Parts: sequence; C-alpha cells; structure tokens
Amino acid sequence: MAEAALTFLLGELRDTLKWYHDLLSGSQNDFDLLNGELNLMKKFLCDASNRREEKMFKEIEQQIRDVIYEVEDTIDKWLTAAKGKTTIGRFSKKKFSLANEVKSLRDDRVQPVLNLIKDNYAALASAPPPAPDQHPSRPKKDQSIRREKVVGFKDEEATLLGYLMDEKEKLDVISIIGMPGLGKTTLAWKIFENEKICYEFPIRIWVYVSQRFNSRDVFLNILRKFTSNDMSGLSDEELAQSVRACLSKEKFLLVMDDVWRPEDWQVIQTVLPSSNKLSKVMITSRLSTVGERAKVGHFTEPHNLRFFKLEESWELLQLEVFGNEEDCFSELVDIGMKIADQCHGVPLTVVVVGGILVDLFVKTRAPRLLKKLWDDVSHNVSKFAQNDEEKRISEAVELSYKTLPDHLRECFLYMAVFPEEHVIPAWMLTRLWIAEGFVLPKESSLEEAAEQNLSDLVSRNLLMLDHKNLMGEIKTCRVHDMIRAFCKDIAVEQKLFQEIRKNKGVFEPQVSEVQKFHRLCFHSDLPTFFSKKPKGPHVRSFLCFYKEPVNLEDKYLTSIPDAFALLRVLESISVRFRQFPAKVTKLIHLRYVTLHIEEFSILPEPLSQLWNLQTLVVETKSRSITMKANIWKMYRLRHLKLKAAIVLDPKWVGEGGENLQTLSRLAPESFTPKVSERACNLIELGFRGKLATLFSAMSMENLALLEKLKLMNDVPSDSEPLPRLPQSNFFPPNLKRLTLSKTFLDWEHMSTLAEIQSLEVLKLKENAFTGTSWNAAASVFENLQVLVIIDADIILWVVSTDSFPCLSCLVLKNCDKLEHIPVELGKKLELMEIERIHRSAVDSAKRIEEVKRAEEERSSKERFKLQIGPGCGRGPN
Repeated sequence: MAEAALTFLLGELRDTLKWYHDLLSGSQNDFDLLNGELNLMKKFLCDASNRREEKMFKEIEQQIRDVIYEVEDTIDKWLTAAKGKTTIGRFSKKKFSLANEVKSLRDDRVQPVLNLIKDNYAALASAPPPAPDQHPSRPKKDQSIRREKVVGFKDEEATLLGYLMDEKEKLDVISIIGMPGLGKTTLAWKIFENEKICYEFPIRIWVYVSQRFNSRDVFLNILRKFTSNDMSGLSDEELAQSVRACLSKEKFLLVMDDVWRPEDWQVIQTVLPSSNKLSKVMITSRLSTVGERAKVGHFTEPHNLRFFKLEESWELLQLEVFGNEEDCFSELVDIGMKIADQCHGVPLTVVVVGGILVDLFVKTRAPRLLKKLWDDVSHNVSKFAQNDEEKRISEAVELSYKTLPDHLRECFLYMAVFPEEHVIPAWMLTRLWIAEGFVLPKESSLEEAAEQNLSDLVSRNLLMLDHKNLMGEIKTCRVHDMIRAFCKDIAVEQKLFQEIRKNKGVFEPQVSEVQKFHRLCFHSDLPTFFSKKPKGPHVRSFLCFYKEPVNLEDKYLTSIPDAFALLRVLESISVRFRQFPAKVTKLIHLRYVTLHIEEFSILPEPLSQLWNLQTLVVETKSRSITMKANIWKMYRLRHLKLKAAIVLDPKWVGEGGENLQTLSRLAPESFTPKVSERACNLIELGFRGKLATLFSAMSMENLALLEKLKLMNDVPSDSEPLPRLPQSNFFPPNLKRLTLSKTFLDWEHMSTLAEIQSLEVLKLKENAFTGTSWNAAASVFENLQVLVIIDADIILWVVSTDSFPCLSCLVLKNCDKLEHIPVELGKKLELMEIERIHRSAVDSAKRIEEVKRAEEERSSKERFKLQIGPGCGRGPN
C-alpha cells in the first residue's frame, strides 16, 4: 500500500521543484538524490508485491511509510514558513536549511531503509512466490454450516428453486452473490439438499473452489461423482476432456462454491456442455463480476443475496445457543431478539455471537444472571464478535482483504473513518481518496480511476451499494459494521488514521497523543476536544462525520488552523460555522475542503493562496456568494461546488482554470468569454439566477467536454417570465444530462431540447414547463434514456411511438393534474416511478405494466418495474 503514498510523494517533489525552483537554491542536488532513493523504494515494493503478506515485507513497508511521512512533513514545514511572513533568506539562516534537513533525512532515515531492502531484496523480490499445492486436501467445511438444520432465506430458496426448475434452451448458470458471512454457502447447501432438487437432479456435484484455485483438483472432484477409478494420472487436457464427456451425457446439478475470480470461472466454463439444457450449474461468489461473467446469454441474472430478517436472525441465534427454538428462557427473549437485531442481518455474525452466548452458560445457568451477561454482550456485539471465538468474521473479511490489489487496500481501510451505518456519498468519497493520495494516476482521469476503485470494492461485496442514480451509477454506499470493524483494526495497526472519541468522559487516545497521528476522525465531542487546545504538527487529515450537524462556537473558529498547520484534508460538512473561518486560508497544503456556513456573502481573497486546493465544497443557505478569491490563480482547483450563486470578478487575471471539472452554481452574469476560455475542460456546470441573462449571452458550444448542465432560474416572483429557450446550438455539443428548474416555459419549447441529440437524462423540476398540454408527437428525443418531471401542472400528454425510442426510465412526481400516461412510452421502459399523480394516470401506469408483463412472459425476460409512491390514486386538489 505504500506504493500509492510513494507515488503521491514523488509527484509532490516534482511540483515543489516546479513551483518553488527559485526558493530551492542549494537544495537541488539533495532533492535529486532523494528522488532517486524514493524511486528505488518504489521499485522494491513493485518487485516484492507477491510477498506482501510476509512479516519482513510488512516491516519494510511500514518503515517506508514512516519515511514518506517524515519527508512530507520536512518539506511542507519549510514551504509553510517560506510562504509566511518570514523571508526565505532569514528563514534559511536562522530556522534551518532545507538542504541540510533533506541530507539529514537521507542519511538518518532513508539510507537505513535502503540497506534493509538491500539485505532482503533477494529473498523478497527475486524469488518467485510459493507454488500452489497441486494436490491440496479437501477444504475443511465451515463449521457455521448446519447440514442438519438450516434456517432462514425461505423466499430466497423459493426463487432459486424456481430458477433451477425452469428449463432453458441451453445449460443455465445461477449465481449467488453476496458479501462475506452473508450465508451464500449455507443457502446453496440448503438448496442442494432440497427434496425436489434431489428428485429432479439424479446427479448432484458439490465442489469447493476457494481462493487458491486449482483446476486439476476441481476436475478430479467432478469426476469422482462419475467413476471410482483413479484419474489423477491424466494430463490437464485429458482431465478436461473427461469432465466434458461425463457432463454431456447426464442431467446434473453442479454447485461450485466460493469462486473468487472471473478468470477461475473461465477455466471451469471450458468443461461445461452448453448443449445440456436439462442440467444446471450454481455458483457462489463474493464478486458480482464473477456472476456477470458466468451468466449465459440473456438467461438468469446473478442473484444478490439479501441480509437476514430479524426473525431469521433470532431463529438462528436460538439454534446456536439452545439447539432449538423451544428452550430459550422467557427472561432472555427480549434481550436475545435485541442481540439478534444488532447482528445486522449477517448470519455469520449471528453464529459467532451465538458462540459467545453459549460460553456464558459456563458462568451461570440462572436466567436473571444470564440476562445481565447478555445485556453486556448487547452493548457492543461487534466488539465481542471481533475478540472472541476464532475471529471467524474477521478471518472471512481478511480473506477478501488479502486478495485486494495494492491500489484498493487503503481505499478500503479508509472506510472505517465513517461512523457505523453512515450513508456515504460516492462523489465525496472518491474526491477524498484522491486528496489523500490513494488513487494512482492512470490513462483515465483521477476521478474516473477513483470511481473504478469504488465500483471494484462494491463488486467485491466489501462495500454495500446504498443507492444508485437513475442511470445505474453508484450514488451512495455503506460499509457493514462487521467489515468496518475489520478496517478500523488494520488501519490503526498500520497508522493510517486514528479515531478520537470519549470513553467514560476521557478522550481515547489522550489529546496529548494527537501529535503522533497523521489523520484524525471525529464522530462526536468536537467542541470539548478543541477546548483542550490540541496540537497536531503531523496531522494531515481532519475528518468530522456527525450523524447530526454540530454547531461550533466562534471561540473555536481558529482551532483547526491553529492546531494543524500541515493539514491537507478538511472534511467538516457536518460542522456548522457561524462565519467563514478566515485562518483556514493559512493552510497552504489543503487539497480538499468542505465547510458548512449558515449565512455568509463572501469567499475571501486569501483563498487564492491555497495553490494545492483541488476540491472546495461549501454548504450554505445564502442565495448568492461573491467570490473574492481568484480561481484563475488556483491552478490545481478541480471542483468548486456551492448551492448559492457564485459571482466571479471579470477583472481577474491568471493562467489557471484548465483543471476545473466542476463549477456549480455560477451566477449567469459571471459566464463570460474568459470563463468559457479558461474553464474549457468543464464536465459539470451549474447556474443559479436570471437565466435570461445567460441565454442572451454567448453559447457553450466550445465546452466540448461538458456533459452535465443544471439551470435554475432563481428570480423574484414579480420578474418577467423567461420567454424561451435558446437555440439547440447554444448548448454544449456533447451534453448528456440536463436539469431545468423554475423556468416556467411553455411545453412547446420542449421541441428545442429534442434537437440535442446527445441528451440522455432530462430532469424538469419546480415548474420547469407549464401549461395544460404537451404534444410531443412530432418530436424525437433520439437518445433520451431518463425523463424526470417533478412539480408540473400538465393535464394532457401526447406522444408517438417514435418520440422516445430509447426511454428506459420515467419518473413523475407531483403532477396531480395529469390524466393519462401515454402507453407509447412503454416500448423500452424498464422503470416507472410515480408519486402524487391523478388516479387515472395511475390506472394508465398499471395498464403499461400489464402490457410489459405480457411481453416479458412471451420473451422469458422480467425487467419492468413500477414503483407507486405516496399520494397516488386521487384526483387533483
């Protein structure tokens, strides 16, 4: 994992040489030598990556990480002083010489690590990794599987049984996908032993695949079901041919348990006879990518296993503790159900906690005393689950963790900075990863690489998808408590971050120890912490995630910059400031800042000094903010997000802006030729204010990368209405997503939007269009996939079968006068969400659903989903 940190540091060194070349007189040679030595460390980490679980590698990696921290601190302290009031000449002579400091670092810290690498290079980097055992013993059965009595998942079992009984045109593969400990193997075994399955499939084969995949072992296990002869002498090709021949002749059910990689599945797939349509293959895996790869044609989609319901968890807990559901003491029922609920629907957690509760019977069998002991367990089930028994849950997660590539490990462990059950916005998470230096530069942008990291962790079922947007992209995610506990333990061990919390009125760790840490996270007690006047000279990240926002008194306004001079990341969106914290502008190393300021009017000019800043997000109730800080001098700025209208100064000079990807929301009068020229690489742009000013100005046709545009017409109620939309060539040439709010346009102007052929998502909110009738029969929205209409007074909607040829998602909310949803929209529709609409419109939605269901029955595909929300089935007010 230190490789990403090294890459980040090497990039910082390059930038320091570039931007501060005139201040580095006498240090150039030492910088060059340091750069070469750090590259040697990086080479070692790459060459020895297959040994990363060995003790010596971990020791060297930790020492490399410590060196990285010291180099960063040394250079950034110098830069902080150099940018301060003290002149660089006086600073160099009276404080310390950067050249001497770098030389001292190289001699005292870097060289010993390089010597250690040299001494161990041959053993760790040169030798190949241990060869996998060619004849491994049969994997030991997980003790949590009760073959005699398996509980829960009755509905899931019924669904999967239906898949297995459904005859297809060729061999079908059913995938059970889920996070570690969710019960994939248990459910598969329950189905494997089902009476109907035993009758339907005379030949049933169960094969453990596991992380250390060995094709010979898998093939030999399959052949043992068909022959008692010893087949181990066959070559790999002969084995594969024999398996294929046996599976071609018989009707079978083959269960492949715990498939770890898509590549492993591809090897297995070579022996499966696709023409054997009576047979079935069922696999379990943690990775959705395995399920997608295993899906045959357009047959059964991967089945994502749900979490246990409370009654299932309670049933399993009783089975673990008492052996049945009848012997639980009545005094323990309430607390027992509470504990079951605290297991958060993970069967393996229930099993582990059940083992803990069983052990309490050694102390006493008196119901009252047991209740007290169970109360103690209830206080922190997650902690007990981690520390008792054989840490079965932790080990299950650890298996997944050890298979993660280096570039995902710190991203994964970082999830523990968030509180339990915290809903994590994907946009925020990926920008945090970038600012922390966890995302390695690739051919794609840093943002795309970070989004891919997130997608990978979700597909590995290490993160839970909480919510997708209407285009199917991850919008929010969560981390299960079980996995979060694992992440926290490893992260603290590796000094990745430290959570500061109170325990019985005392901070843990003590406030005086803050100076040792590099990243701090808070979930509570922030004002009390500041009252202790902490100092963290090495702290680089200050992360505050409250479940509810906390108001910060003005007397603590300077606490963060005073205590943490080298801060790079300030996540404080859950902290409400009464005014702008001016001293934040002294933190010149900041890359990422989020602030919540209830009411303010100016972003001050000193913000321009934050030349490292990549992301600035400010939450406020203010409608307009004057930007005094010159964004053209903030050369690294990539994302500027406010809900208030941002007013820019047209007189600014500077060469920055080309890195800007997000600018939202801009006051319409601030969109000038200079903005269009400087910020030519924008991907997302938002406006708030008088849109007539924007529409009468220059077009956006030179913003070729702009894909997402939001337009809010925020004007006084007595203002003149917006007369029309501009011509379609006003809009960016590659615009994919457009949102209009409060524009009060006539529906006839929708024909202009139909001319934007690249448009995929159109959201019309808060009376974007008004009028009783929208006749779209003559318009063609050629590539539109998502249409959202919220708050509209439309009554009649007319379309042709050609109007929306690609529409897959329709959302209608607060359109309570709409009488009818055109059936012509249903051609490719997969999702319809309706809320607070006229009952006749609900009836037409149901008719569309009936048509779609009939089509699906004929095609054996089930895709369409109708979601009926509150306020439906009534007439207009």
